[in-house]
Amino acid sequence: MQHSQVHSVETRNVEVWGGDVRTQVLVAGDGPPVVFLHPVLGLQWDPFLDLLAQSHTVYAPYLPGTAPGEPDAHKSITDNYELTLVYDEILDAVGVDESAAVIGHSFGGMVACDLAATFPARVSKLVLLCPIGLWTDGRAFNNPYLLELPELAVAAFADPTGPVAQAALAMPTDPEAMGEVLIALQWAMGVAGKYWWPIPDRGLDRRIHRITADTLVIWGEKDGIISPDYAQDFARLTGGRAEVLSGAAHVPQLERLDVVGPMVTEFLQG
Repeated sequence: MQHSQVHSVETRNVEVWGGDVRTQVLVAGDGPPVVFLHPVLGLQWDPFLDLLAQSHTVYAPYLPGTAPGEPDAHKSITDNYELTLVYDEILDAVGVDESAAVIGHSFGGMVACDLAATFPARVSKLVLLCPIGLWTDGRAFNNPYLLELPELAVAAFADPTGPVAQAALAMPTDPEAMGEVLIALQWAMGVAGKYWWPIPDRGLDRRIHRITADTLVIWGEKDGIISPDYAQDFARLTGGRAEVLSGAAHVPQLERLDVVGPMVTEFLQG
């Protein structure tokens, strides 16, 4: 999965959690800090992050255990609470030691909520892109771990054969390189699964009321991973607002970058 990038992206190595957790943070841009927390498939620098970097300094940490060369970094993190503490230390390590905007996509949205609920003063603005973390029996949920890549494309994108989906899911043509990418994807999903599944057991609904940051929830109306009905739930529980967009599914920031980019930028600057 590859994307072209406009901004020069720096990779910073960090060591936290008493030296037991080593990971990497991608950094680009100039301006107020924005933290981006990635979904289960791992961290990719994409056009949405490029757009944010035009007006902000973007900090995008790898979930510990998914950064290149650090597959064992998750082993000393036992649960969601400790993961939240680790992210707090990661942000300190890269100099984001005061209140900052945080954007989370899917699983990253769940992590962002926990960060904002555990450390309310750290998060000034919260943007949730199709977040997981809440659960209502009977609502549509398509577990990405049970889907082959073509099925995942159909569930995640309103137009799975369109240019946005094709770019997001592009694979190297070299068989060896493709194998490495697929292994990395499977590994990232496995590491993330330690913290998010089963969703009801993670208890976000019991602590989400602690969030004090202004919150914007964005969803694609054709999301085939998790029901867009959750958009209003997240907005209500955080006191924020929800936007459900046509022509988008589980990756609205790429499928509707023309709308989401200005919407998020305006929200962060407001």
